[in-house]
Amino acid sequence: MIRRTASLVAVAAALLTAPAFAADHATPEQAKSLVAEAVAYLKAKGPDEATKAFQDPKGSFRRGELYVFVFDTDGRYVASGANPKLAGSNAADLKDAEGKPIVQAMITETKDKPTAVIDYVWLNRQTNKVEHKHSYVTRDGRYIVGAGTYDQ
Repeated sequence: MIRRTASLVAVAAALLTAPAFAADHATPEQAKSLVAEAVAYLKAKGPDEATKAFQDPKGSFRRGELYVFVFDTDGRYVASGANPKLAGSNAADLKDAEGKPIVQAMITETKDKPTAVIDYVWLNRQTNKVEHKHSYVTRDGRYIVGAGTYDQ
């Protein structure tokens, strides 16, 4: 019994000292699923209601490091789960940390096909570090809905 208790204590200690972000690290499948749910919600509720839901920090569209963002096809922020203050601002010329025009890439890549993956370098708000990000975006009418994951 003493040996078993010692093993359980060692396992518990290992779990408590493991990096906290590992459990919350999003997968590409989770990001794709979140985008699909967000597109369905946008279609069902319209842009005003969807924007409120996407920007709710405690809502169902915020999952660990995953959040929904929406641009219109002119490059204007419709919603940002990471920073709601961005809604309504012009992001057409927004560039990543390496100078890549990411919103233009999202607009261009979804022009002829409804979905795309855009790779860029962005601030991970959970680690507060600039990291490689892969955003899964879907165009629905005049809206580009996305969510992204960071390299593990």
